[in-house]
Amino acid sequence: MTAPPRRIAHLDMDAFYASVELLRYPELRGQPVVIGGRSTQPPTTAADGSRRYARLADYKGRGVITTSTYEARALGVFSAMGMMKAARLAPAAILLPADFDAYRHYSRLFKAAVAAIAPQIEDRGIDEIYIDLTELPEDSLALARRIKQAVRDTTGLSCSIGIAPNKLLAKICSDLDKPDGITLLAMADVPARIWPLPVRKINGIGPKATERLAALGIATIADLAAADPAVLRRHFGPGYGTWLHDAARGLDERPVVTSSEPKSISRETTFERDLHPRQDRAVLAEIFTDLCERVAGDLRRKGYAGRTVGIKLRYDDFHTVTRDHTLAAAVADAAAIRRAAGECLKRAPLDKRLRLLGVRVGALERPDETPAPATPAQGELPL
Repeated sequence: MTAPPRRIAHLDMDAFYASVELLRYPELRGQPVVIGGRSTQPPTTAADGSRRYARLADYKGRGVITTSTYEARALGVFSAMGMMKAARLAPAAILLPADFDAYRHYSRLFKAAVAAIAPQIEDRGIDEIYIDLTELPEDSLALARRIKQAVRDTTGLSCSIGIAPNKLLAKICSDLDKPDGITLLAMADVPARIWPLPVRKINGIGPKATERLAALGIATIADLAAADPAVLRRHFGPGYGTWLHDAARGLDERPVVTSSEPKSISRETTFERDLHPRQDRAVLAEIFTDLCERVAGDLRRKGYAGRTVGIKLRYDDFHTVTRDHTLAAAVADAAAIRRAAGECLKRAPLDKRLRLLGVRVGALERPDETPAPATPAQGELPL
C-alpha cells in the first residue's frame, strides 16, 4: 500500500511572551510593548487603582529585548535587539520584565491542548511545535481550525499554523499570515507561493547570508532555486551551499521527532549585525548570559542536568566552530553553565566578527533531586 503524503504542521504562538503579558495587562492591547531588560521593574499600582508602566526611553543598561508586540515590531523593535537601540526607535513603548514561569505555564497548556487532538508533536521550544498530521483522517483545514480553537479555549491566546509536505515549508507557511493565520501548501504551490518570497523567509538564512546572496544577484527564493549549485557551494561551502539549493526547491526529509529523551539542550541566536568580540564585548556578554540562563531554564523545565557544556560560534565569513568542556558532575544552573561555557570561549578564536552565538549542554542525565533554582549568572564575556 502506498504511504499517504506527509502533512506536517508548524504551530507558532503569536508574539507569545507579549501575548501572555497582555492577558495580565489587557489595557495595553494595541500599544507597542517590549519585554526584557535585566533591570526592568514591574508596573506599579497608584492609589486610584491605575497602573504605571516603565517606558523604553527610561531604560538604562545593557539588556536585550526578549520579544515585542506587533505594534512595537512595526516601529522596528525586534527580539535580540539591544534595549538602548530599541529606545531610540520607540521611546514611548511600554517596557515589562520577562516572567518565564508564566510563559512556561502557558506553554504547557497549549501543547497539552494540541496533543489531545494530534499527539505526534516535536517540541521546538517554549512557543512553537511541529505536528505530524499524516495519519489523521481529518482534512488539513479542519484540523488547523480545531487545533487553533483548542489553543484559544485553553489559553486565551492565538497561534498561526502552516501545513505543508515537510518541516521547512511548514515553518515558512506559519509566518505568512500572522497573527492568527492558517496557511496550507502543496509542493505544486511552491513556485507560485514560495519562490516570490525573499530568501530570508527560509529558516536558516540570516541577515549575513541574505547580504552575501544579494551580492550574487540572488534576492528571492526563485533566484536561489535557479542558482548554479556549484556557485553556491563555492561561496558558502559544500554543506551549506547544497542545503541552500535544496531548501529553495522546498526539499526537506527531516522527520517529526517525538522522542522525549533529548541528547542535548541548546540555545543560539543570530545577531541583527555582526558583533566584534572586543568592540561589542558588553552586548555579547549580555547575550551570552541570557543564553546560559535560557538553557538552564530548559533543563529545569525538562528535569535534566548535563556534564558537557559547549559553545557554537559562527563568524562573519560563515565559518563555524564549536568547543566543549566536560565537567566532573552534571550541572543545571545558569552560573555553572556560564562558567563552563566561558572556559570553552577561551579556547575559541576571537579575532573575527561574530554573527551567531550558541550554548549547549549535553551528556544529559536526570538528577536524583530537582536541580536548585538557577543563580543569576553575572560577569563579562571572558574574551
